[in-house]
Amino acid sequence: MKDLKPPVFATLGCRLNAYETEAMREMAEAAGLQGAVIVNTCAVTAEAVRKARQEIRRLARENPGAPVIVTGCAAQTEPETFAAMAEVTRVIGNHEKMQPQTWAQIQAPDLIGQTEKVQVDDIMSVKETAGHLIDGFGRHRAYVQVQNGCDHRCTFCIIPYGRGNSRSVPAGVVVDQIKRLRDRGFHEVVLTGVDLTSWGADLPGQPRLGDLVMRILRLVPDLPRLRISSIDSIEADDNLMLAIATEPRLMPHLHLSLQAGDDMILKRMKRRHLRDDAIRFCEDARKLRPGIVFGADIIAGFPTETEAMFENSLKLVDDCGLTFLHVFPYSARKGTPAARMPRVPGPAIKDRAARLRAAGDAALIRHLDAQLGQTRLVLTEGPRLARTEHFTEVCFDRDMPEGSLVEVLITGHDGQRLKA
Repeated sequence: MKDLKPPVFATLGCRLNAYETEAMREMAEAAGLQGAVIVNTCAVTAEAVRKARQEIRRLARENPGAPVIVTGCAAQTEPETFAAMAEVTRVIGNHEKMQPQTWAQIQAPDLIGQTEKVQVDDIMSVKETAGHLIDGFGRHRAYVQVQNGCDHRCTFCIIPYGRGNSRSVPAGVVVDQIKRLRDRGFHEVVLTGVDLTSWGADLPGQPRLGDLVMRILRLVPDLPRLRISSIDSIEADDNLMLAIATEPRLMPHLHLSLQAGDDMILKRMKRRHLRDDAIRFCEDARKLRPGIVFGADIIAGFPTETEAMFENSLKLVDDCGLTFLHVFPYSARKGTPAARMPRVPGPAIKDRAARLRAAGDAALIRHLDAQLGQTRLVLTEGPRLARTEHFTEVCFDRDMPEGSLVEVLITGHDGQRLKA
């Protein structure tokens, strides 16, 4: 029998997927799985699914004879697409991938020829949060999954059908994990989830995200940095705003799920906020925490979007004072209401996405310019790379110890990163 290699993992998509890949890696290692390729896919756009198929074919070529296991959101929402690929040996759903018994039952040499190719159950029937907690990944920043799924049904979004309904990790479990991470030397913890501001709605007493943040900071007093990932600003609760105002260990960077800046488009997206709500939130947060910076997701070319409607999204960059922009050219996802709406021509979508990205680049340069001459406490991610409290990248001209908090003087930038 030939020697088997450790499994090869590939992750596409969000930070939550990256977190779950590490959890799968731990479970596969505990189960003794060898010689397989595992691809954790993303379904956020049609392009993401295309890239997943491309990655599967590449890995199959590079690992001839290795069974290929496909999981993640794209595997959950369209398992038949991947089951039809000759390269794919097994398709596993998002719930199944987080179960230790799934990996215990898989032994790579026995996968080929098995008849049950698809193992994907109804994600909407899942009530509990994935219980597999990992003690961080990487050597600098730890991600803690506190929530999964989404109860909202934005008309463009396929993700609830890949992740299921919203479920929360109890606060005590979260705090215990963060204490372990701090004991292991992590200086920064990032709370992550699919719809983070819905955390707690399914727990006794229905606590809010701000309650969790305040509890973490109170019960883990030696944690230097707590960061929260993408939030829905309309769901920001009073305690979250209080934490922004009073807790310097909560990092002054928020990524907002805005999606558009025109009220009619927001209604057609079935979002729960209007343009003025987004602007007001940014103004309020900035009053509470001067210097706070915002990133945002914005979709270019949503169905029915006119040039005037797009201009409202473009102006949102300045009106909200955004710094980091994630621009998504609209991509129709089969099964979503938006896919049945009148579409914007492809060239117009491409042009609008380019203009949004240009506005984002200009906003980033303004932020970088404002940092010149400032002293910042940065967390090193590599010998010559770090991030500020605002999650801005910083590069050095000499090696630094990885995973350390270092005070530096900002001396310049290259249009993308600060120099120190």
